[in-house]
Amino acid sequence: MSENKIHTLRLIASASLIGLIFLCLFWEAWLAPLRQGGSNLVLKTLPLMFPLFGILRGKRYTYQWSSMMILIYFTEGVVRGFSDAGLSARLAQAEIVLSLAFFFSAIFYAKLTRPL
Repeated sequence: MSENKIHTLRLIASASLIGLIFLCLFWEAWLAPLRQGGSNLVLKTLPLMFPLFGILRGKRYTYQWSSMMILIYFTEGVVRGFSDAGLSARLAQAEIVLSLAFFFSAIFYAKLTRPL
């Protein structure tokens, strides 16, 4: 039973992280950039790449530290969700959902895989 939960949490964490990478990339490059033609905020995608391979491989330590890093993206989503309008606000709401999905799956994965 626990192995099934762990597998599900890994899938949720992996999918939400990959989704967040694509969301941030497309948001700032094409969909609703701050400046016409794209903005340098596309670089916010880079920190999300650091935990990617550790998350995909199920490394517990990566789940631990990345669950704290993802809160930066949650915060940005909340701020831009309330301050932006239109498509940018909807993308910010998607960022909130993806970052929360990653956060909770990561912390529960770390809890279930802790050494006894």
